[in-house]
This record gives sequence, structure tokens and C-alpha cells, in this order.
Amino acid sequence: MRIITAQEIEEVMNFRDLLETLRRAFRVGAVAPSPLTQRIARPTGLDDGSLTISSAWHDFAAQDTIERGFIGTRIESSLPGSQEHQSPSVAGVYLLQSGKTGTPLALLDGKALVNWRTAATSALASSYLSREDSSRLLMVGAGSLAPYLIEAHASVRPIKEVLVWNRSPAGAQQLVEAMQGQAFTISATTDLGGAVRGADIVCCATSTHRPLIKGEWLQEGTHLDLVGSTHADQRECDNEVISQARLFLDSYDTTPTTAGELKEPLADGVLSLQDIASDLAELCQGDRAGRRFYEQITLFKSTGTALADLAAAGHVYLRV
Repeated sequence: MRIITAQEIEEVMNFRDLLETLRRAFRVGAVAPSPLTQRIARPTGLDDGSLTISSAWHDFAAQDTIERGFIGTRIESSLPGSQEHQSPSVAGVYLLQSGKTGTPLALLDGKALVNWRTAATSALASSYLSREDSSRLLMVGAGSLAPYLIEAHASVRPIKEVLVWNRSPAGAQQLVEAMQGQAFTISATTDLGGAVRGADIVCCATSTHRPLIKGEWLQEGTHLDLVGSTHADQRECDNEVISQARLFLDSYDTTPTTAGELKEPLADGVLSLQDIASDLAELCQGDRAGRRFYEQITLFKSTGTALADLAAAGHVYLRV
């Protein structure tokens, strides 16, 4: 069994190839049972943590052979820090097995795999949902996922200008300095409302519990990519955003029940399940249309899918 490190994943990945691997995966599909999440009780003064096990495998019955395909399982822990505003420490591994024998083939660094998978999924959705001439990107959040998201969006659209907003301005500036020398200009901003108004694509990757993006800021034709705040008590946009945008999900199976952006508007009557235009599989299969007209506001909400994990892990394994 191979041990595939984060460095090895970085060395073989590029967004152009990974996007096409994911596009094929969403077209073909996979078997992906609901993830199992267990609570980890912790000492007084520390919030409880969680352990999530998420599995998927190729549909061997549908393809009528066991000669190709994998079984994959992601094991991930999330342990909140001791300080109120400290983000949870998320760590994990991905186990890839032979679909024919079950033999373990590789154990991959979970964080690196998720960074690439998440960003590539957002870019894949953007290829259907954002305007083709989108040139201005706003990155909200400056965590470890942010540079991947910026590069992924720039791989599918002619991004010329990137603005970064972060709750900590120092964090935004640090990301800006780290990403100098790209084909686009990148700078930090403290004016979130103004930055949203001027952006073609707004990408959010935060752990906020209170909405950051307000519907009153949105301009015609904006595409929103919301990949952070994946729990039911978290949300990155307000109800007015939801009511204005044509809404797309990474998966019907998990997102409506886990994302606060949807769970709260559903409970408030602002949103119904019938208002959800499509998930990513239907977009990739051509069963549903993405952006319908130039001025339309689109929103893609992603919480992560086991199918994308499996596709990304197989992509890496075949290249290392």
C-alpha cells in the first residue's frame, strides 16, 4: 500500500485535468451512502469534536464488471480550539481500495486531497454557472483553502483582478503576498460590500455563523460560490441572497439537510426544495441548464461529496 503525502499530491495535480476527471465522475455517478458522524466528548472548556466517515465506490453492478474501479473512505476529525474565534482543527486521511479485491492501494493525505477536490468542484460548477467573461473575483476568507479556490476559478474564467477580504485584514494581506506573480492582480480590501458590488464571482470559504454576504449588495450577473460554513448553524449569505439567486447544489443527497444557507431559509419559508434548480450531476449530464441569461444571479452551495473524494483520490493514485 502506498502512503501518498501532501507534497506528492501537490506535485501531480493541476486543475485542468482534475476538472475533467470530476466532470466524468459526476456524469457516471457512484454509490455513496450517507456519511456517518460521531460526537467526540471533550473536557470542560472545550467544545465537543466530531469524527466523520464518508465512503463511496464505483457502481460495479451498473458497469457490469469488477475489473475497474475503486472503493474509497475518508476519515476526518474536527476538533474545535480553546479560543472562541479559533477555527476547528480538521485532519484526516483517505483510504483507497481495489474495487475487485478490496486490497488497500493507498492512504492519501486527507487535507491536501480535500483542498484540491473542493476547489475543483467549485470551478467545475463555475464553468456552467458564471458568465464566460467573468474577470473580477472576490475571495472572502483567507484560510488554507483560499489559494486553491482562487487558482481553480482562474482556470475556467479569464480572471484579471482578485480582491481578498478576511475578518482579519492581516490574514488577507498574507494571502495576497503569497500569491504575487500570478497572471492576475491580487490585493486586499476591507470594504466587503463594495467588493461584492464590483465582483463577477464571489467565492466564500469561512466558518461564519452570521451571514457575511447581503442580498442588497448583489449586482446582476454575479455568481456566488459558497463552500464554507457547512454546518446547519452556519451560513455565509442572508435570506435576500437566497431569494434573488438561481440555486444549485453539489448534491441533492446532503446539502439541503446540512447547510445553514438552505436549512434556515427552508424553515423560514423563504425557500422550497422546488426552488433548487439542479445539482452538479445534472449539470454535468446535461439534464438541466446552468446560467440561463447574462444578468441572472447564480449561487452554488457545496458541502463536499463522497463521489468527488473518490474521483480525486483515483486521479492522484493513477499519477503518483
